Amino acid sequence: MPPKRELKLGMVEYQTLVEMRDHHPQAYLRERASALLKIADGASLIQVARHGLLKARHPDRVREWLNRYQQAGLAGLYIRPGRGRKPVFSPGGSSDAARDAADPVKSLST
Repeated sequence: MPPKRELKLGMVEYQTLVEMRDHHPQAYLRERASALLKIADGASLIQVARHGLLKARHPDRVREWLNRYQQAGLAGLYIRPGRGRKPVFSPGGSSDAARDAADPVKSLST
C-alpha cells in the first residue's frame, strides 16, 4: 500500500485555499481547494475522494490535483488551455460548407 500523502501548508497558503474554497466563482476550483484543505487537515486522499466531496471522485483524480498543486501552486489547479473537445465547425470559418450553409438558395441550386 502506498504511503499516506500529506500536504503541508503555510498560513498564507492555507488562507488562500480557504478563500478559493469559499468564494471562487468557478465550482471546480472550489471543489479542488476543498479537497486539498481536507488533505492538509489530515484526511487521507482516498477518504477525501470517496466521501469528502459533494460528488465522489476517483482517488487518481484527487491525486492529480494534489500533484499539480505541489508542483505549480494555485496555477496547477486551473484547467490548462487546450483541454477538452476541439470545435468541429467554426461559424467564422471560410470553408465552402460554411458559405453554402449561410446561403440556402445557392445550396439548393447545385
